[in-house]
Amino acid sequence: MILSAIKMKKGKGKKGFTLIEVLLVIGILAILAAVVIVAINPARQLSQAKNSQRWSNVNTVLNAVYQYAVDNNGSIPSAITTDTTEICKAATGCTGLIDLSTLTTNERYLVSLPVDPGCPTGCDANGSGYNIFRTTNNRITVTAPKAELGSTISVTR
Repeated sequence: MILSAIKMKKGKGKKGFTLIEVLLVIGILAILAAVVIVAINPARQLSQAKNSQRWSNVNTVLNAVYQYAVDNNGSIPSAITTDTTEICKAATGCTGLIDLSTLTTNERYLVSLPVDPGCPTGCDANGSGYNIFRTTNNRITVTAPKAELGSTISVTR
C-alpha cells in the first residue's frame, strides 16, 4: 500500500516535456541539419553537374569535327581558324563567331550544336559558350571558358 502511494505521487505531476527538453532537441536537430547541408553542398553539386555537361559537349563537338574530317579526306571545316573564337549555335547571325553549321547540315554529324549550361549569361547572343581553334598542324582544341569551380575544360586532338 505504501508502494502504490509512492507510485501515484510520482506519476501525478509528469504529463509532458519541459521547455528545456524541447529546446534541447530542436537545437540538436538544427546542428545535425546544418552538418548535412554543408556535407551535401548543393551549390557545389550543381557546379560539378554543369562541368560534367561541359566535358561531354566539348567532346561531342570535337568528335563531330573529326568525323567531318574523316569523311572529307582529312579536311577540317574551313571556318575553324587559328584564333580562339566562340562557336556559333545557329546557321545565321554568326558575325565574329565560328560557323560550324556544316556539322549540323542534314543532321549528319550533330543534330544541333551544344550550348554551355551557363549561357546566355556571358555568351554572345548567337554563341554556344564554347571556343574552338586549330593549330598550325591542324590539331583542333575545343574549350569551355565558363567552367566552374576553377576547372579548366579543354580537349585537343
